[in-house]
Amino acid sequence: MSDRPSTQNFPAFTRPCRSESALDHPGVRNHDVALADPSVGATSGTEDRERENSMQVTMKDRVAVVTGGSKGIGIAVARRFAGAGAKVAILARGAQDLKAAREELGEEGLKVSDYVCDVSKASEIAKAHEKVVSDLGPVDILINNAGTARTMAFENITDEAWQDDLDLKLFAAIRFSRLVWPGMKARKWGRIINVLNTYAKAPAAASAPTSVTRAAGMALTKVMASEGGEHNILVNAMLVGLIMSDQWVQRHAKAAPKMDFEVFASNLAKGTPLGRIGTAEEFANLACFLASDQGSFITGTAINVDGGRSPVV
Repeated sequence: MSDRPSTQNFPAFTRPCRSESALDHPGVRNHDVALADPSVGATSGTEDRERENSMQVTMKDRVAVVTGGSKGIGIAVARRFAGAGAKVAILARGAQDLKAAREELGEEGLKVSDYVCDVSKASEIAKAHEKVVSDLGPVDILINNAGTARTMAFENITDEAWQDDLDLKLFAAIRFSRLVWPGMKARKWGRIINVLNTYAKAPAAASAPTSVTRAAGMALTKVMASEGGEHNILVNAMLVGLIMSDQWVQRHAKAAPKMDFEVFASNLAKGTPLGRIGTAEEFANLACFLASDQGSFITGTAINVDGGRSPVV
């Protein structure tokens, strides 16, 4: 389920945030610190500022590739990464959409490079990877984000539809990850995020082929995380729930054109504990943290970004 950024603004992760932890005092539990003498562990103003600075999420000079990068979650992630100092490459099939995304970000003072690439084809992935490395340098961060939800009754799914979905969503992630893996190993630093959806954990009737392909992507995430850990390659999955996107605008136009869009969106959000549709910016905030040095002890996880909608944690 893909997504288009809304106009709502959310706090940038580049803003310093305080992190107060009892782990600064070995052998002392969190609740012990709360009850202890307040002078214990007290810091100077300089130390406080140093701690704040250490929690700034930055990606200065990291090379990041975002597939499906021209719209929705993809452009939101590119925006957040570029704002944090990364050298960002956005990939998509449509040259015009890529150009529009690059120009939109450029108007915001953010620079990204764009590359036409159909990631369902191994040869195009290889060419795009080679060009990105030539232009920007070795890839440090890979966001496998290509593909939107494709769902239908099981008996109606043809072999061709199964293969198309696997090529676009699963094999694209396998092939691109395999290309960037050796460099990440050599540099002892890498981040890979596989963008899936909550059907991967909680498949419903008529949710294939997406649910099956995304479940395989979750297994792939755990395999790569287990193998990458010793090389400081962190691999996580982010599972999309109900995120505002062009597909919902199109569905509204097709299914309920006379209904106010806000009412339509509100109906969609029923059953979501937070009571609303999420935004691509919110998704990008978490992606930025996971892909940064600040997310350095998180790997092998599959995080729902769905406002609590999924029945599975």
